[in-house]
Amino acid sequence: MAKQKCPECEECLPAWLAAFGDLMSLLLCFFVLLLSMSSMDAKKISEAIGSLSGAMSVLEGGTKTEISKQRIQESTPIESQDETSEAVNRVQQAVGDANEMMEQGHGPAISLDEAQEGFVIELPASLLFKPGSATIENEDALLFLKRVALIIEELPRTMQVSVQGHTDNQGPGAKSPFKDNWELSSARAISVLQELLLDGVDPKRISASGYAEFKAIATNATASGREKNRRVELHFYGAKGDEEAKVKESVLDKASAK
Repeated sequence: MAKQKCPECEECLPAWLAAFGDLMSLLLCFFVLLLSMSSMDAKKISEAIGSLSGAMSVLEGGTKTEISKQRIQESTPIESQDETSEAVNRVQQAVGDANEMMEQGHGPAISLDEAQEGFVIELPASLLFKPGSATIENEDALLFLKRVALIIEELPRTMQVSVQGHTDNQGPGAKSPFKDNWELSSARAISVLQELLLDGVDPKRISASGYAEFKAIATNATASGREKNRRVELHFYGAKGDEEAKVKESVLDKASAK
Protein backbone atom coordinates (compact mmCIF):
# COMPACT_ATOMS: atom_id res chain seq x y z
CA MET A 1 0.00 0.00 0.00
CA ALA A 2 1.50 3.26 -1.08
CA LYS A 3 2.07 5.91 1.55
CA GLN A 4 -0.03 9.05 1.18
CA LYS A 5 1.89 12.27 0.79
CA CYS A 6 1.39 14.81 3.61
CA PRO A 7 -0.37 17.88 2.29
CA GLU A 8 1.67 21.02 2.34
CA CYS A 9 0.92 23.40 5.22
CA GLU A 10 -0.43 26.80 4.41
CA GLU A 11 1.99 29.64 4.83
CA CYS A 12 1.35 31.76 7.93
CA LEU A 13 2.94 34.57 9.89
CA PRO A 14 6.24 33.93 11.67
CA ALA A 15 5.97 33.10 15.40
CA TRP A 16 7.88 36.23 16.49
CA LEU A 17 5.49 38.45 14.57
CA ALA A 18 2.49 36.95 16.38
CA ALA A 19 4.19 37.56 19.76
CA PHE A 20 4.99 41.13 18.72
CA GLY A 21 1.37 41.73 17.77
CA ASP A 22 0.18 40.45 21.12
CA LEU A 23 2.63 42.77 22.88
CA MET A 24 1.39 45.80 20.96
CA SER A 25 -2.21 44.91 21.79
CA LEU A 26 -1.36 44.69 25.49
CA LEU A 27 0.46 48.04 25.39
CA LEU A 28 -2.51 49.63 23.67
CA CYS A 29 -4.86 48.31 26.35
CA PHE A 30 -2.49 49.54 29.04
CA PHE A 31 -2.41 53.12 27.72
CA VAL A 32 -6.17 53.11 27.17
CA LEU A 33 -6.62 52.17 30.83
CA LEU A 34 -4.21 54.91 31.92
CA LEU A 35 -6.11 57.47 29.86
CA SER A 36 -9.46 56.33 31.25
CA MET A 37 -8.24 56.63 34.86
CA SER A 38 -6.42 59.95 34.44
CA SER A 39 -7.90 63.38 35.11
CA MET A 40 -7.29 66.07 32.51
CA ASP A 41 -6.43 69.58 33.65
CA ALA A 42 -7.34 71.93 30.80
CA LYS A 43 -5.30 74.78 32.28
CA LYS A 44 -2.13 72.71 32.50
CA ILE A 45 -2.60 71.44 28.94
CA SER A 46 -3.11 74.99 27.67
CA GLU A 47 0.02 76.17 29.46
CA ALA A 48 2.08 73.27 28.09
CA ILE A 49 0.91 73.82 24.50
CA GLY A 50 1.46 77.57 24.75
CA SER A 51 4.96 77.10 26.18
CA LEU A 52 5.93 74.71 23.38
CA SER A 53 4.49 77.03 20.76
CA GLY A 54 6.36 80.04 22.11
CA ALA A 55 9.66 78.25 22.69
CA MET A 56 9.98 76.08 19.58
CA SER A 57 7.27 77.38 17.21
CA VAL A 58 6.42 73.85 16.12
CA LEU A 59 2.70 73.85 16.80
CA GLU A 60 0.48 75.72 14.41
CA GLY A 61 -2.28 77.84 15.87
CA GLY A 62 -0.89 77.54 19.36
CA THR A 63 -1.43 80.35 21.87
CA LYS A 64 1.48 81.38 24.04
CA THR A 65 0.52 81.49 27.68
CA GLU A 66 2.52 82.46 30.72
CA ILE A 67 2.86 79.99 33.57
CA SER A 68 1.50 81.52 36.76
CA LYS A 69 3.87 82.49 39.56
CA GLN A 70 2.03 80.15 41.91
CA ARG A 71 2.78 77.15 39.70
CA ILE A 72 6.42 78.21 39.39
CA GLN A 73 6.69 78.37 43.19
CA GLU A 74 5.01 74.99 43.59
CA SER A 75 7.32 73.35 41.06
CA THR A 76 10.51 74.95 42.40
CA PRO A 77 12.06 72.78 45.14
CA ILE A 78 13.28 74.45 48.30
CA GLU A 79 17.01 73.78 48.31
CA SER A 80 17.93 75.15 51.72
CA GLN A 81 16.25 76.20 54.94
CA ASP A 82 16.87 79.44 56.76
CA GLU A 83 19.33 79.70 59.62
CA THR A 84 16.69 79.57 62.34
CA SER A 85 15.13 76.34 61.04
CA GLU A 86 18.54 74.69 60.81
CA ALA A 87 19.33 75.81 64.36
CA VAL A 88 16.05 74.36 65.63
CA ASN A 89 16.89 71.05 63.96
CA ARG A 90 20.29 71.07 65.64
CA VAL A 91 18.71 71.83 69.01
CA GLN A 92 16.25 68.98 68.52
CA GLN A 93 19.12 66.63 67.74
CA ALA A 94 21.02 67.84 70.82
CA VAL A 95 17.93 67.30 73.00
CA GLY A 96 17.55 63.75 71.73
CA ASP A 97 21.23 62.97 72.30
CA ALA A 98 21.14 64.44 75.82
CA ASN A 99 18.06 62.43 76.79
CA GLU A 100 19.65 59.21 75.55
CA MET A 101 22.91 59.98 77.33
CA MET A 102 21.25 60.80 80.66
CA GLU A 103 18.80 57.87 80.37
CA GLN A 104 15.91 59.66 82.03
CA GLY A 105 13.22 57.13 81.17
CA HIS A 106 11.60 57.26 84.61
CA GLY A 107 11.38 61.04 85.04
CA PRO A 108 10.96 64.25 83.04
CA ALA A 109 13.33 64.72 80.14
CA ILE A 110 14.59 67.74 78.25
CA SER A 111 11.95 68.91 75.78
CA LEU A 112 11.73 71.32 72.86
CA ASP A 113 8.47 73.16 72.18
CA GLU A 114 7.32 75.81 69.74
CA ALA A 115 6.46 79.28 71.04
CA GLN A 116 4.68 82.27 69.57
CA GLU A 117 7.88 84.07 68.54
CA GLY A 118 10.41 81.23 68.57
CA PHE A 119 10.95 78.05 70.58
CA VAL A 120 11.51 76.93 74.17
CA ILE A 121 13.93 74.39 75.67
CA GLU A 122 12.64 73.00 78.97
CA LEU A 123 15.26 71.64 81.39
CA PRO A 124 13.95 69.65 84.38
CA ALA A 125 15.56 70.87 87.60
CA SER A 126 16.37 67.29 88.61
CA LEU A 127 18.80 67.06 85.68
CA LEU A 128 20.67 70.19 86.77
CA PHE A 129 20.45 70.69 90.52
CA LYS A 130 20.13 68.88 93.80
CA PRO A 131 17.06 69.72 95.95
CA GLY A 132 17.27 73.28 97.29
CA SER A 133 20.50 73.96 95.35
CA ALA A 134 21.34 76.24 92.43
CA THR A 135 24.70 74.68 91.52
CA ILE A 136 24.86 72.69 88.28
CA GLU A 137 26.63 69.41 89.04
CA ASN A 138 25.49 67.12 86.20
CA GLU A 139 28.31 66.84 83.65
CA ASP A 140 25.94 65.69 80.91
CA ALA A 141 23.79 68.77 81.49
CA LEU A 142 26.88 70.98 81.26
CA LEU A 143 27.81 69.38 77.92
CA PHE A 144 24.28 69.98 76.67
CA LEU A 145 24.50 73.68 77.63
CA LYS A 146 27.79 73.93 75.73
CA ARG A 147 26.07 72.60 72.61
CA VAL A 148 23.23 75.07 73.10
CA ALA A 149 25.74 77.92 73.42
CA LEU A 150 27.35 76.97 70.10
CA ILE A 151 23.94 76.93 68.43
CA ILE A 152 23.03 80.33 69.92
CA GLU A 153 26.12 81.86 68.32
CA GLU A 154 24.98 80.61 64.91
CA LEU A 155 21.50 82.09 65.24
CA PRO A 156 20.70 85.52 63.75
CA ARG A 157 21.87 88.39 65.94
CA THR A 158 18.26 89.47 66.44
CA MET A 159 17.50 86.22 68.31
CA GLN A 160 17.46 86.71 72.09
CA VAL A 161 17.52 84.12 74.89
CA SER A 162 15.58 84.43 78.15
CA VAL A 163 16.50 81.99 80.93
CA GLN A 164 13.52 81.47 83.27
CA GLY A 165 13.59 79.56 86.56
CA HIS A 166 10.51 77.86 88.03
CA THR A 167 9.79 75.86 91.21
CA ASP A 168 6.92 73.99 92.79
CA ASN A 169 4.88 75.32 95.71
CA GLN A 170 7.14 73.66 98.27
CA GLY A 171 9.81 75.76 99.96
CA PRO A 172 13.54 75.35 99.27
CA GLY A 173 14.01 73.43 102.52
CA ALA A 174 15.68 74.11 105.84
CA LYS A 175 19.15 73.14 104.54
CA SER A 176 18.90 75.39 101.48
CA PRO A 177 20.77 78.71 101.45
CA PHE A 178 17.73 80.36 99.84
CA LYS A 179 14.92 81.64 102.00
CA ASP A 180 12.09 81.24 99.47
CA ASN A 181 11.24 80.06 95.96
CA TRP A 182 11.82 83.50 94.49
CA GLU A 183 15.48 83.36 95.41
CA LEU A 184 15.81 79.70 94.40
CA SER A 185 14.22 80.10 90.96
CA SER A 186 16.20 83.26 90.24
CA ALA A 187 19.47 81.68 91.38
CA ARG A 188 18.91 78.63 89.18
CA ALA A 189 18.17 80.79 86.15
CA ILE A 190 21.32 82.83 86.81
CA SER A 191 23.40 79.64 87.15
CA VAL A 192 22.30 78.48 83.69
CA LEU A 193 22.87 81.98 82.30
CA GLN A 194 26.40 82.13 83.74
CA GLU A 195 27.22 78.74 82.26
CA LEU A 196 26.09 79.92 78.82
CA LEU A 197 28.19 83.06 79.23
CA LEU A 198 31.24 80.93 80.06
CA ASP A 199 30.55 78.95 76.88
CA GLY A 200 30.75 82.10 74.77
CA VAL A 201 27.22 83.51 74.51
CA ASP A 202 27.08 87.27 74.00
CA PRO A 203 25.85 88.91 77.24
CA LYS A 204 23.77 91.38 75.21
CA ARG A 205 21.61 88.54 73.88
CA ILE A 206 20.70 86.79 77.12
CA SER A 207 18.77 87.56 80.31
CA ALA A 208 17.56 85.67 83.40
CA SER A 209 14.48 85.80 85.61
CA GLY A 210 12.79 83.75 88.34
CA TYR A 211 9.06 83.07 88.66
CA ALA A 212 8.98 80.86 91.78
CA GLU A 213 5.86 78.65 91.75
CA PHE A 214 3.56 81.13 90.00
CA LYS A 215 3.85 79.78 86.41
CA ALA A 216 3.12 76.12 87.02
CA ILE A 217 2.54 73.79 84.07
CA ALA A 218 1.16 70.91 86.19
CA THR A 219 -0.64 70.39 89.44
CA ASN A 220 1.30 70.75 92.68
CA ALA A 221 -0.99 68.24 94.41
CA THR A 222 1.07 65.25 93.20
CA ALA A 223 4.78 64.43 93.30
CA SER A 224 4.96 64.00 89.52
CA GLY A 225 3.25 67.36 88.97
CA ARG A 226 5.66 69.14 91.32
CA GLU A 227 8.58 67.52 89.51
CA LYS A 228 7.35 68.94 86.20
CA ASN A 229 7.01 72.41 87.72
CA ARG A 230 10.63 72.42 88.93
CA ARG A 231 12.32 73.46 85.70
CA VAL A 232 14.49 76.00 83.88
CA GLU A 233 13.29 77.22 80.49
CA LEU A 234 15.35 78.73 77.68
CA HIS A 235 13.09 80.99 75.62
CA PHE A 236 14.37 81.87 72.14
CA TYR A 237 12.60 84.82 70.56
CA GLY A 238 13.23 87.50 67.97
CA ALA A 239 14.05 90.97 69.26
CA LYS A 240 11.87 93.80 67.97
CA GLY A 241 13.64 96.37 65.86
CA ASP A 242 14.30 99.96 66.86
CA GLU A 243 11.94 101.30 64.21
CA GLU A 244 9.03 99.30 65.63
CA ALA A 245 9.84 100.49 69.13
CA LYS A 246 9.82 104.12 68.00
CA VAL A 247 6.41 103.78 66.40
CA LYS A 248 4.78 102.74 69.67
CA GLU A 249 4.40 105.81 71.81
CA SER A 250 4.38 105.11 75.53
CA VAL A 251 1.77 106.28 78.00
CA LEU A 252 4.31 108.52 79.68
CA ASP A 253 5.09 110.25 76.37
CA LYS A 254 1.38 110.91 75.83
CA ALA A 255 1.01 112.26 79.38
CA SER A 256 3.98 114.58 79.05
CA ALA A 257 2.66 115.95 75.77
CA LYS A 258 -0.54 117.17 77.46
